[in-house]
Amino acid sequence: MTVNQASRAARQERPSQVRPWLGVAAITASLFVFLTTELMPVGLLTPISAGLGISVGTAGLMVTLMGVSAGLGVPFIVAWTRRVNRRTLLAALLVVLTLGNVITSVSANFPLVLTTRLVMGFASGTFWGIGVAMAMRLVPERHASRAAAVVMSGISIGAVAGIPLGTTLESLTDWRTTFLIWGGLSALVLVAVAVLIPSLPSDNAVSAREVFRLPLRNGPLRLVLTAVVLFVLGHFGAYTFVRPYLEEHAAATPLFVTILLMAYGVGGAVGNLVAGPIVARNARRGFIGGSAGLVASLLLLLTLGQTQAGAVVTLILWGVTFGIVQLSQVTMTQAAAPETFEAAMSLNTMAYNTSIALGALVGGLFADGLGVTSVVWFGIALTAGALLLVLSSRPATRA
Repeated sequence: MTVNQASRAARQERPSQVRPWLGVAAITASLFVFLTTELMPVGLLTPISAGLGISVGTAGLMVTLMGVSAGLGVPFIVAWTRRVNRRTLLAALLVVLTLGNVITSVSANFPLVLTTRLVMGFASGTFWGIGVAMAMRLVPERHASRAAAVVMSGISIGAVAGIPLGTTLESLTDWRTTFLIWGGLSALVLVAVAVLIPSLPSDNAVSAREVFRLPLRNGPLRLVLTAVVLFVLGHFGAYTFVRPYLEEHAAATPLFVTILLMAYGVGGAVGNLVAGPIVARNARRGFIGGSAGLVASLLLLLTLGQTQAGAVVTLILWGVTFGIVQLSQVTMTQAAAPETFEAAMSLNTMAYNTSIALGALVGGLFADGLGVTSVVWFGIALTAGALLLVLSSRPATRA
């Protein structure tokens, strides 16, 4: 082969190498819009409650219902659509997300908002069930784990940029315009998916019955799922109401809340980086260290969170420790069920999203009945429970 022929061959090969990663980027963008839509009310609870004439605790149901449907619907919808091309399915899910954001922006009453969020939750949960697997199929097998990591980075991007951006847009416009803009962003991601992702026929059908049998036969997986439930209940119970807490105790303005949420997101990204080598050696230790750090950060919120400087330090530490636990619990799930990881992750997704919903629900009851400070104590109790559960188990779950 001459030099010119080699150069021509390299030019022809390069697009084939780039296009799959563009598809991975489209799936990452999909994760970003799904995640930020689900958690957007966290930064907008106060204006939403004022605009719809409801309490802050009641407004938290926007997170609750979407989390419930996202969690409970995953194994069933993925099984029912097992013969549907995955690109077609993802496009349909993004259509639901786009319309849901638009409907939320023009809804005249809270029941319509809740119904819309419920339907959007089914779409969100289904994405979590198929998204990472789609990305891994787009690239050569040797790059599959890297593709999965790229997609999961959408979580940090959402925390760093998405939710704070939504809070900023609300402060410049209003909460309805914020959801309308997010509807437009979801539509752009839909176009990217249609253009950049090739046809992906379903090739990994698992019945719902088989999925639900896993925890009955697998003790380590059962332990991990229980720890995930306790941790997520505590974390999101407190995190959902962080804005009202900071407004009440630190006199935080909407702009300062945005800065704090961005600080939390940056901390989460740092936590993911820090967790990498820790999880590679022992995911269980990563979970224990991250959970202990999160309990400490919530205790600091009750003490140092009364000042703006203390609130910044606390939210950064909170984000770092959450990032560590996030990566650790996924790796623990893989270590507990390596031969059935996809099915185990569907259960993880169900446990995770349902716990987000219940955390927001119980947190709302505490906030309305005992004040927002009680929600922080709720978070401390549940995350400490997850920590103690893993500490008391035998150190058998390793990366």
